[in-house]
Amino acid sequence: MTRRSWPARIARLLAIGLLSLTAGSVLIVAMFRWLPVPVTSFMIQDDGPTAHDWVAWSEISRHAAVAVIASEDQRFMEHSGFDFEAIDKAWTDAKRGRRLRGASTISQQVAKNLFLWPGQNWLRKGLEAWFTLWIEWLWPKQRILEVYLNSAEFGRGIWGVEAASQHFFRKPAATLNRHEAALLAAVLPSPKRFRVDRPSPYVQQRQAWILRQMAMLGGTRILENPDNESAMH
Repeated sequence: MTRRSWPARIARLLAIGLLSLTAGSVLIVAMFRWLPVPVTSFMIQDDGPTAHDWVAWSEISRHAAVAVIASEDQRFMEHSGFDFEAIDKAWTDAKRGRRLRGASTISQQVAKNLFLWPGQNWLRKGLEAWFTLWIEWLWPKQRILEVYLNSAEFGRGIWGVEAASQHFFRKPAATLNRHEAALLAAVLPSPKRFRVDRPSPYVQQRQAWILRQMAMLGGTRILENPDNESAMH
């Protein structure tokens, strides 16, 4: 083999490797369209004991779904994975010297929780965007909510709405009421800092705000998808 053939061979191997990684990532996203997610990347990276019980969409209170939409991503039913209006507003606030706030959608959070790691570097954000595109392309909104509610952290080592409901309220997630769902959603910005069992005044204020937003969004009616023959019931 001549020296001149080595660059071509290396380029070919790199291309094959890149295609394999691309196909593999898409295949994993496609598989989780139907399969339960037993563990996520964030759970693996967590220190200490972990509580997590996967439950199907039919076993999750619709109030819990509305609460996280109201708290985390009020345009969830409208966008295709990225809320450009929220991104633009966050960028404008940052340029004015205000505190930088997150603009990640529920879909982006699912991509991050399942496949990636904490941090804000460009590599991680690029991979997050990549997985978000495929999640939105391959999963219906109901599935995205189902996976999000099963993978979000609601307290130190407490992953998913079922484990949180059992731990804090001694009841299954299917029976959560509006107030309980809003309280769980209120700690999502920082579940290791904020407490569901001993809510601070800030968490209580946030719970009240989420309840108002849930009502403004129309309650469980927001889960009705006009582009789908069946609503999220």
